Amino acid sequence: MKTIELSPLSIGEKQAWLNHAIGPRPIAFVSTVDAGGNANLSPFSFFNLFSYDPSVVIFSTVRKVRDNSIKHTLENLLQVPEAVINICDINMVQQVSLASGEYPKGVDEFIKAGFTKQPATLVQPPMVKEAGIKLECRVMEVKSLGEHGGAGQLVIAEVLLLHVDESLLNDDGNMIDQLKTKHVSRMGGNWYAAINETNLFTVPRPGARPGIGFDGLPQSIRNSNLLTGNNLAMLAGVAEIPVVNAGFEDNRLKNIVQYYAINPDEMEKELHLYAKELLEQNRIEDAWQVLLYAAG
Repeated sequence: MKTIELSPLSIGEKQAWLNHAIGPRPIAFVSTVDAGGNANLSPFSFFNLFSYDPSVVIFSTVRKVRDNSIKHTLENLLQVPEAVINICDINMVQQVSLASGEYPKGVDEFIKAGFTKQPATLVQPPMVKEAGIKLECRVMEVKSLGEHGGAGQLVIAEVLLLHVDESLLNDDGNMIDQLKTKHVSRMGGNWYAAINETNLFTVPRPGARPGIGFDGLPQSIRNSNLLTGNNLAMLAGVAEIPVVNAGFEDNRLKNIVQYYAINPDEMEKELHLYAKELLEQNRIEDAWQVLLYAAG
C-alpha cells in the first residue's frame, strides 16, 4: 500500500490526493448577494448535512492559493449572511461547471451560465429556477480554518425552507424519490459521478435489536474462503441465528446435495457459492437456510 505524508506536499499536491481519495462529494450550488443586492452563483463540493434540529448544513470556500484572497461568495456572506443552496443534478452539471469560472467581481453567473433567477421566500439571494431542490439558509457562523492560501472557510448555515419540485416526489407525494433526483457529485480532477437507478442500492439498517455480529456467526460460515466481508455482514445483521426451516424448498439446493453427496468438502463449497449468489440478490433468509444445511 502506498503511504503519502501530506505535510511535505505542495497545496496543489494535497488538493489532488485528497480530492481523488475523498468522494463522491455533494455539490452545493450557492447563490448569494452583496450589500448592494448583486447576485453571485458558485459551486462548492466541500458540503454536507450536519444536524437535523436545528437543520444545519456546512459548506466551505477555500482561500485562493495564488493570492490568498477569498471568494466572492464569502465576501457576500460576510455582508449579507444568507444563501440559497441549489442542489446540482445531471441536467444542469455543465452549466454549474461554467459558473465556477473566476469571473470578475460584479459579473452575474446566473447570466453567464444561463440560469434563471427565482425569488426566495425568506432570504434575499435568488434561487436557481432550474434546480429541482433548493435550500433557503441563514448563516449561523463562518469559521476560518486558517488565514493562508488553501485554508478552508467553513460556512455553517441553518436551513429555513426546503423547496422540492413535485416531479421528484414519490407516488404518494410525501417524500423525495431517490430514483428521480439524478444528483451529481464531485470526484477528483475533472471527474464527476451521477446518481441514478443503475448505481443506487439499499442496505438494511440494524433494527432495535443489534445484529449478532461476525463473532456470532458459526465458525464454518465466519471462516469461509468464499463469502466476502459484505456477505458476512449481511448474515451477521440478523438479531439471532435462524432455525432450520423444514419447509424450505429449493431445487438448486437439492441438486447440489444429490450431486456432491459423496464429497462433503465440495458440497460445502458449492453451498457457500450458492449462498453468496443469494446474498447478492438480497435474499438473506434463503442464504441462511442454504448455509444452515451446509453447517449441519
